Amino acid sequence: MSVSHANPNHSDLAGEVCDMHTETVKNKPQASANQEAFVREHRRHHHQVAFYRIFFFLLFLALWELSARLNWIDSFFFSSPSLVAKCLWGMILDRSLFLHVGVTLLETIASFLLVFLISLLAATMLWYSQKLSEVTEPYLVILNSLPKSALAPLFIVWLGTGSTTIVVAGISVALFGSIISFYTGFQQVDSEKITLIYTLGGRKGDAFRKVILPGSIPIMLSTTKVNIGLALVGVIIGEFLAARRGLGYLIIYGSQVFQLNLVITSILILCVIAMGFYKGIQYVEHRIKIQLKM
Repeated sequence: MSVSHANPNHSDLAGEVCDMHTETVKNKPQASANQEAFVREHRRHHHQVAFYRIFFFLLFLALWELSARLNWIDSFFFSSPSLVAKCLWGMILDRSLFLHVGVTLLETIASFLLVFLISLLAATMLWYSQKLSEVTEPYLVILNSLPKSALAPLFIVWLGTGSTTIVVAGISVALFGSIISFYTGFQQVDSEKITLIYTLGGRKGDAFRKVILPGSIPIMLSTTKVNIGLALVGVIIGEFLAARRGLGYLIIYGSQVFQLNLVITSILILCVIAMGFYKGIQYVEHRIKIQLKM
């Protein structure tokens, strides 16, 4: 009859495992508490930033209003928050605000979307053809460096006055820089991943869809943030010269007839629109990064 002998090493190993498990269980509450403290600190930081932003904005408005009332500044030239609010309320009552804001928004969104689509198509063509990119590179650099306000009179002569001219002006401001940025992003994607696609039997189209386009999303998103502001600038330039509606038209009209309250009100509305566009693009960027787990 055989007798089995217990190995003392086994009992020691089991004891060490139990001790490690006990220590891990004890550390879990501490880790959870540290995470909660980090989250609280993060929220507190964001609340502080939001508070200071609002505080300094309200402080600026208060100093502006006080300066106008105490005649430190001439309210005819510099206006005041109360006069701006009065002008804004009058535009709301006669419904002109919604007309002009709507026109500028529509033209800006059209310009922005066309810039994005044309830039993506052009950058894709340049990536597919190295010879084409080498031929067109100096032209893109030159066109991007041109002062776009100088092109606006040509657009009026070629296209006449109206929304088409304004949209083209908005496109011209952002287009060439966007093409260069998109193409640069395509060029900066890891070449080893492209080589792997070719090694596995993939073609250039497969490399573009599976490597180039996904790998360029961060720079495309950052370029898009810039493009929305540039498109708005281009639209305002076009409205200065070739519009009878829109916030750019209100600015140029108000300056001509010395209704500076109208001018400043329109500029402040443009600031709000620019902030709205930026926050919208930022939200889309956040959702895309969540979807792609970036």
